[in-house]
Amino acid sequence: MKTVNFGIIGFGTVGSGVVKLFLDNKKEIEKRLNFKLNLKKIADKTKTSKEGVKVPKSMLTTDAYDIINDQEIDIVVELVGGTGIAKKFLLDAIANGKHVVTANKALLAEFGEEIFDACEKKQRMIGFEASVGGVIPIIRSIKENLAGDRIVSVFGIINGTCNYILTRMAEEGKEFDAVLKEAQQKGYAEANPSLDVDGIDAAHKLAILTSLSFGVKVNFDDIYKEGISKLTNTDIKFATDFGYSIKLLGIAKRVENDIEARVHSTLIPKSHPLANVRMENNAIFVKGYASGPILLYGKGAGMMPTASAVMGDIVDIARNIANNCNIPVPNRGFNNTSMKKIKIKDILDIENKFYIRMSVVDKPGVLAAISGILGKRKISIASVIQKGRDENGTGVPLVIVTHETKEKELLKALDEIKKLDFCLKEPLFIRIEDSI
Repeated sequence: MKTVNFGIIGFGTVGSGVVKLFLDNKKEIEKRLNFKLNLKKIADKTKTSKEGVKVPKSMLTTDAYDIINDQEIDIVVELVGGTGIAKKFLLDAIANGKHVVTANKALLAEFGEEIFDACEKKQRMIGFEASVGGVIPIIRSIKENLAGDRIVSVFGIINGTCNYILTRMAEEGKEFDAVLKEAQQKGYAEANPSLDVDGIDAAHKLAILTSLSFGVKVNFDDIYKEGISKLTNTDIKFATDFGYSIKLLGIAKRVENDIEARVHSTLIPKSHPLANVRMENNAIFVKGYASGPILLYGKGAGMMPTASAVMGDIVDIARNIANNCNIPVPNRGFNNTSMKKIKIKDILDIENKFYIRMSVVDKPGVLAAISGILGKRKISIASVIQKGRDENGTGVPLVIVTHETKEKELLKALDEIKKLDFCLKEPLFIRIEDSI
């Protein structure tokens, strides 16, 4: 019987989860295979077993190159994270003829072209299901299940920390700073949460989804990124009054000849399935030309959900090795030569409906003046709500929902409005997606 060997670089949370899942589930995995799958070696900074995961000392090494240079190892699993040494490990493994698996979304978003080109040159497979959405099988669904369709749009709740914070704010009436502090204490948010709350983590994942969905090469820096730190409970309450929920979304769209790719807080109808995705869960809503809408939902992070996705890639690649099927599906789902670099559409040129919140002096003529400025920019008002004094009692909150307009026209109007003497604070605006 043929044996396919794999080695793991990185024995942290995800790495130990993969080892635990493989050892606990070995008999179930064997039932699915006509060959032997064997974990040969684990590399980590310390040669110690992790709590709850016991492996022989002979399996452990502190040198990643004991795996990368081992001629008997077919698959190298990179679970170090980051874009530094992890990149070198991955590229060196590919250069040595190894197939690879990674959960490293930052590495693929920022250096994906180099990595995928290296795989193409050496005719090696790369599995990266765990890089987006944790256990959600979105990568394989786009690459394989929807290979005969034409994807129109992708909307994703793809950062569990932000979704957890927004859920707590909406359901408990708490403010952002308080919920973030609690999330850090419970381990849902990092001590430095900027990667999550500023939208960078979600943008890494969106870069991967955009490339796979539309068969294009994406420059990560072209993706618009905006987080949730400016949102208040006041915004969540007003959104509810208008019939919306607020979610941090990664959005990728094909609009005629343009590609949109952006991450930001978004008002979506409360009736939409994404509006009901709670706490740290992730969900990705895909629209295909033929398939129509598809929703994939599940745990977006965590030791065992992520380990499940990594282990799925290992088994998939091992099957192909055992059956001599070298890259049966292109690594990104498209022929590499057909993938072209594209320019993401500038956020300023995208048309949206907008939610605008202002703090203004309560006196006659304010709404008329604001309406006049918006009208000059051909921005029409769909709805208006004005309630009692704002959170610190210095003015009244005035909230306007507009019809569709280009963002650059809205920004010009708001720049004029904020200079008026009755406008007490910088206006805040949030984009609305009604046709999601």
